[in-house]
Amino acid sequence: MSNRYSKGTAGLLTALLVLAAGCATTGSNSNAATAAGMWEEQQKVVDKNLASFDDLDFNVFSNQRWDDLHKSHAKNVVVHWPDGHTTNGIEKHIDDLKAMFVWAPDTRIKVHPIKVGQKDWTAVVGVMEGTFTKPMVTADGKTIQPTGKAYKIMMATFSHWTKEGPMDEEYLFWDNAEFNRQIGLGG
Repeated sequence: MSNRYSKGTAGLLTALLVLAAGCATTGSNSNAATAAGMWEEQQKVVDKNLASFDDLDFNVFSNQRWDDLHKSHAKNVVVHWPDGHTTNGIEKHIDDLKAMFVWAPDTRIKVHPIKVGQKDWTAVVGVMEGTFTKPMVTADGKTIQPTGKAYKIMMATFSHWTKEGPMDEEYLFWDNAEFNRQIGLGG
């Protein structure tokens, strides 16, 4: 799936928007044109944010280019993780991301089969994969030896984008039980 519409579909959507906007007015074509123009401007912002998210996952995250994370994340970004913890600030977020690569150095996201957005929000479904090949140190300081097992899980990210460009809030979702099962840590 793609967030891009064919020219025919985009034209149809624009026509429906114009028609709907026209029905809500006293017949003024300028109001319909204004509504269509606003929709097109909002769609440009959504498309820009989705392109930024593709770059974030496919290039910055997958290649561990942490110095480029500021292009998509605000300095004071708030990140909500699947395990329930929340971080504040880009530096803490980078630390958490780096930790994922310690035990699975080939971690990557190379596809977003679903991408949608509205105004200053985007939602992206991705496929995250990697292999548990290095020791994992847990929060309590214990070390789990690698299992050599690969993982491939669906994940989703909902992001709120600022007018300045980068996101200031991010919600990450994936099934931790399935994730642990695939790497050999759960039943």
